[in-house]
Amino acid sequence: MVIDIHGHFTTTPPQVSEFRARQVEQFQRDGTILGDPPTVSDEEIRAGIEPNQLARMKERGVDLTLFSPKAVGMDHHQGNEATNVIWARYSNDLVDRVCRMFPSHFVGVGQLPQACGVPPRQAMFDELRRCVEELGFVGVNLNPDPTGGRWSDPPLWDKNWWYPLYEQLVQWRVPAMIHVSGSCNPHFNAVATHYINGDTTAFVQFLTSDIFKDFPQLKFILPHGGGAVPYHWGRYRGLAQDMGLPPLEDKVLGNVYFDTCVYHQPGIDLLLSVVPSKNILFASETLGAVNGIDPRTGHHYDHTRRYIDTSPSAAEVQRLQIYSENAQGVYPRLRPLC
Repeated sequence: MVIDIHGHFTTTPPQVSEFRARQVEQFQRDGTILGDPPTVSDEEIRAGIEPNQLARMKERGVDLTLFSPKAVGMDHHQGNEATNVIWARYSNDLVDRVCRMFPSHFVGVGQLPQACGVPPRQAMFDELRRCVEELGFVGVNLNPDPTGGRWSDPPLWDKNWWYPLYEQLVQWRVPAMIHVSGSCNPHFNAVATHYINGDTTAFVQFLTSDIFKDFPQLKFILPHGGGAVPYHWGRYRGLAQDMGLPPLEDKVLGNVYFDTCVYHQPGIDLLLSVVPSKNILFASETLGAVNGIDPRTGHHYDHTRRYIDTSPSAAEVQRLQIYSENAQGVYPRLRPLC
C-alpha cells in the first residue's frame, strides 16, 4: 500500500470559499458572526474529487490519502474563535463527506478552530474530540502561527499556551502536522515563504525545548520536507552541540517526522540521504501549491513518487518504510484502516 499523508480538499465548489469571505467581511464590519454555511451536493463533491485528486492518485499508484481542509484556507488569522469554530466544523464536515464517499481512498485529518491571540481551549478540544470520535479522523493540522506571519502568539514550547492541547493530542492518540495557513505579512508569500518558515521554525522550537521530555508520546509531522531543516542539518547538529543538547537523533527524531513534499529530484535525494528513512513519510500535497508540469522532465512537479522510486538514496526496504510502514506507526488510528 502507498499512503500519501498530505492531501487537501483544494477543489471545493466556489460557494465554500465565498462563504468564508462573507463571514470574515461581516465580522470585520460589525463584529457579528455569520453562521449557516451553504449546502454542497454530493455531485459537487464528486466533481471536485474524481477528475482531480482521485485521478492523480490512480495515475501514480497511490492507494490512500490522508485528507484535510485546504491549508491556506484555514484562515486562522482572520475572524475570531466563534467564526473559526463554524468554519472549521464546516470544512471538516466536507472532508468527512469525501472520506465517506470514497472510503477506500481517503481518510480524514482535521482543521482546528485556532484564532489569533486565543490559546487552545475548550472550543478547540471539542472539535478535536468530534473529529476523532465522531468523524473517525486520524490526525489534525496544527498552525504554529495563527497570526498569519506576524508570529505574535507564543512559541510551541510555551507551557501555558500549548501544553493543554498536547495533552489532548496524546489522550486521543493523534499526531499533528505542523502547517501554517495564509500570510498577512507582505514579506512572506504564503506557500513559497511562510510555509517553509513555519516548518523550519517549529523544528528549532522542538530542538530547543523540553516538549518531548514532557510529552514523550507526542508526534509531529513537518511538511514540505521539513522546510530548510535537511539542507541545514549540520547547522542544527552543531547548534545542539554548542548548546549542550543531546544529538538530534535523541532530542527530536523520536517524535518528529518529515514528509516528501519536495518537488525536484535533488531535493528528494538530499532529504533521503540526511534524514533517517524511519522518519520520512510519503506525501505529495496533490492538488496543492504547485500544479504545473516541469518542462525539464515532462512530469508534474508534485509527482513525488517518481523521485523516490528513482533516488539512489533509498533502497527497496527504505521505500517500503516511506510509502506505508512509517505512516501506520505515526498514525496509530490508521492501522485498522489498512
